[in-house]
Amino acid sequence: MWMSDATPAAIAEELGQRLKQARLNSDLTQTEVALQAGVSRKIVINAEKGQVQLEALLAIMQVLGLTSQLDLFLPPAAVSPIQLAKLQGRQRQRASGQRKHNSDEGPAEW
Repeated sequence: MWMSDATPAAIAEELGQRLKQARLNSDLTQTEVALQAGVSRKIVINAEKGQVQLEALLAIMQVLGLTSQLDLFLPPAAVSPIQLAKLQGRQRQRASGQRKHNSDEGPAEW
């Protein structure tokens, strides 16, 4: 279970352990995962220690069938009410008055 006061290093280490367990559950060696992911075995070893670049992590996750878990890990963010208010501030709020005509002049000519 994640602890809100855990350090980034501790969280990374936990993710690495979970990645390792997923590999073991899939009955794959580090070398097999590396070959299928297109990375070196050293990268897989480092990933299991929590020391991996994002692109390599994603390649390993694809091999282990874990990419569907990304929506649980980091779900798509909804637009915040504050951001919606900022966006609406850019919408047209009033007429400019440049095309204004008097009713005494008759119908507007095009």
